[in-house]
Amino acid sequence: MNKPIVRDVFFLSQKSQETTKDDLNDVRNLVDTFMANRQNCVGMAANMIGVKKRFIVVEFMNMPLVMINPKIISKKERYETEEGCLSLNGMRKAVRYREIAVAYQDMQFQSHTQTFSGFTAQIIQHEIDHCDGIVI
Repeated sequence: MNKPIVRDVFFLSQKSQETTKDDLNDVRNLVDTFMANRQNCVGMAANMIGVKKRFIVVEFMNMPLVMINPKIISKKERYETEEGCLSLNGMRKAVRYREIAVAYQDMQFQSHTQTFSGFTAQIIQHEIDHCDGIVI
């Protein structure tokens, strides 16, 4: 189900809790909302649809990639950039890393560790910040 985008900075600045199998309907709602907003965004986190749980969806190889309980386990080559967000107006400065390794679970709760670089790594970092209550 396509959900409205949360713009409340107080809500967005709260840390998310671990995702469980009981949250899979919310995960599907995030994917639906992402798909409905795909022309205007490249990633979304659960708190953007009012759910304080750790799951995100990002554009990866022209497909939505769902990451449940994502955690960055390594990062290389720090840089500064500017980013926008569907939940916020305008552009804001952010510090990112060109390459990251992420441990996460898929929708079947199978564990994965994967390395990402470039713009995909930047998107993932932005969405994991959402999970951590970090508002750019």
